Amino acid sequence: MAAAATAGAQAIENQLKICGYKSNMDVTALYLARQGLGSIPSLSQFRRLKYLWINNNKIQDLTFLIKNYCLTELYLNNNELTDISGALKHLCSLQILFLHNNELKKLGKTVKELKGMRSLQTLNLFQNPLAYDPDYRLYVIYFLPSVQLLDRKLVTQRERESALHLCNPKRAWIMQSIAFGTRVDTSSPGTTVGSSRCTQPATRLIMPSGCEFGNNTNKVPFENPEDAVLVRATTRSLMEYSSVDWSKVATCQERRLKNEAEEPLQKLTVQFR
Repeated sequence: MAAAATAGAQAIENQLKICGYKSNMDVTALYLARQGLGSIPSLSQFRRLKYLWINNNKIQDLTFLIKNYCLTELYLNNNELTDISGALKHLCSLQILFLHNNELKKLGKTVKELKGMRSLQTLNLFQNPLAYDPDYRLYVIYFLPSVQLLDRKLVTQRERESALHLCNPKRAWIMQSIAFGTRVDTSSPGTTVGSSRCTQPATRLIMPSGCEFGNNTNKVPFENPEDAVLVRATTRSLMEYSSVDWSKVATCQERRLKNEAEEPLQKLTVQFR
């Protein structure tokens, strides 16, 4: 363990010399990749560190990052990490995070650790055991909505919709009801109730027996073509608009000067499909 810590400290010192940093406050980037490191000493002295490469090592523990709040890019791929709980959640400024090709097994715990990263846009988790979960990609997309590029593939709007249906079907039904003007009974998902704006339920015509398509005696599924038009019209969403002629509404001053009872407003309501 002491030898591993010494190797990490030596690697850091070499990088500081190569980059010509004069003080710890000047250090904004450290490249410690591909050096066979099993552990790294605390980097808390580098308070302005923004870019850190530790990929292709043998890292199993991330406690050395506990005070590097300014990190925006972190490359931890190709290591031996099995758990990141409690190690990264304080990195709220992180925009790029590479964790692929490690040994992360628990999808829920891993995603929970990353939830507070509101600026996270690029994330790699492939080649971890957790990535073999059948709902892995949609789960990550739902709980980490800021991510735009997941496992080198752009997140699409269709994937976001599928993730919502998978992880929060109740909210998905509510959003669908708002979009199509219907109210959803959330007590039993999948049951829709007609819009409250509809004063009367639409009357559906039943197709007469013997009038199906392909019948030699009829070219339309109804004996009367107007019935077909009515059926098509009544299946559309009902819309209602109301308007008032405000020019006939008395102002506050006119109301005070007049002692007459006001006539009820005339409201024009139009419904159409």
